[in-house]
Amino acid sequence: MHCCDLLKIQRGATALIGGGGKTTLLYTLGRELAARGTVLILTTTHIFPPSHIPVLLGAEEQAIAAVLGTHRQLCIGTMDRHAKLSAPSLPVSRLCTLADYVLIEADGSRGLPLKAHDAHEPVIPPACGQTILVLGASGLGRPIAEAAHRPALYAARAGCSEQDIATPEIVAHLLKAEGLHDRVFINQIETAVDRIQAQALARLLHCPTVGGALQKEEWECLF
Repeated sequence: MHCCDLLKIQRGATALIGGGGKTTLLYTLGRELAARGTVLILTTTHIFPPSHIPVLLGAEEQAIAAVLGTHRQLCIGTMDRHAKLSAPSLPVSRLCTLADYVLIEADGSRGLPLKAHDAHEPVIPPACGQTILVLGASGLGRPIAEAAHRPALYAARAGCSEQDIATPEIVAHLLKAEGLHDRVFINQIETAVDRIQAQALARLLHCPTVGGALQKEEWECLF
């Protein structure tokens, strides 16, 4: 089954947050959904411009419509001084009238598998109908200080120490305390131990949870 079907991605805007594979999931969903309609990809924070799909900078509505007339996927945004894309000027509510699907990377994690969100994060536009939280199974079983972006905040919110091991129970406590997601994707499930840990976490979350290894294009419903 397609990943977009397991995550029940609907037409309109979907935000991706967390760590451990957001960008990979962003482009996986983009590729799948492009077989069903037009897809706009963007960020409300910062991402590197993709090389596999067209990128349009500072785009206006007519320019976006023109590209989507010949390409099923398009990445839009504004180039910053670090050669990364930031948010486009057009509001997401307007972009939803130009494409069937709008996929948004709505925060960063500095490449770490787990993340706690500060007060200004994530940047989820009001027009988003769904938020998918991504986390990496590689963070389970490791000290929070090593595995999490904003480890002090992570520990404080989860009610533990930065040196504590990120167990399924601790991670579930953090995710419930933040309450930012509609669904969860547990990425980086590479071993039998990873799968056991991911299944234990999924049972604690009480929300639709998909797991797998995005780089291998493997996924399944965990809960």
